[in-house]
Amino acid sequence: MTETVPLFSGVGGPVFIAEVSSNHHRDLDRCLHFIDTAHACGCGAVKFQLFRIRELFAPEILERSARHRARTEWELPPEFLPALTERTHALGMLFSCTPFYLDAVGELEPFVDFYKIASYELLWDDLLRACARTGKPVVLSTGMADMDEIGHACDTLRGSGCRDLTLLHCVSSYPTPPVEMNLSAIDTLRAAFAAPVGLSDHSVSSGVIHRAVHRFGAAAVEFHLDLDGEGEEYAAGHCWLPDRIGAVIDDIRTGIAADGDGVKSPSPSELSDRDWRADPSDGLRPIIRTRQTWNP
Repeated sequence: MTETVPLFSGVGGPVFIAEVSSNHHRDLDRCLHFIDTAHACGCGAVKFQLFRIRELFAPEILERSARHRARTEWELPPEFLPALTERTHALGMLFSCTPFYLDAVGELEPFVDFYKIASYELLWDDLLRACARTGKPVVLSTGMADMDEIGHACDTLRGSGCRDLTLLHCVSSYPTPPVEMNLSAIDTLRAAFAAPVGLSDHSVSSGVIHRAVHRFGAAAVEFHLDLDGEGEEYAAGHCWLPDRIGAVIDDIRTGIAADGDGVKSPSPSELSDRDWRADPSDGLRPIIRTRQTWNP
């Protein structure tokens, strides 16, 4: 039997996932602009969220909180999904969306390449099972969770048919102080649960992302994206703007490209200088055979 390669294996570097979250203004053109921008930044995937406020918060919370009730303006219209998937795939990226109510799993199934389960839903076994039973890959954020809770979630997903599970180390504070990021937990999760592990970033720190990739081998990096500082969540301080995250992704890709194959031999760009080394007979440059034929 051929072993399935995980969707987020980490081979060749991380997949960057642009999280649009609630910054889309319920505007299809703006949603499509997010997808185009994520592609221009170097992302391999884009992710939205599908929730209904009255199925997200308990009625006693909504009754008391006008602020929570007002978040109905943040809901993604499900009728956008075909267009969002089409644009994402046309650009060669993966499309994902986080389901926040059980029926959302089925609504998303024709459109998503993988399900992303949010940290706040990690304890909800019914949602985990519903995603796993589709047979699609699942990415699980682990913010706020302890090892027992994460272990139970992994067992629930795998026991319900999930064969491609990726964990994201996450700290669910918005924004997260870099000193609280605890990136070493990436190694801990990878060893404990035998799954690829990436980072869901809320730090908006280039140093944190570089460290997660180059020191801890993050298989994926999810980050919150806004286009222009006008998104609903931008003011909270955990969203990246395109120019800044684009520069980080470009730097990381450049760094990975510099790894090479480990064989110590002259690089193509330095071959022409080999003959200008000091000759071992007299210590003068260039080597004698070059002196004999060289013309300025």
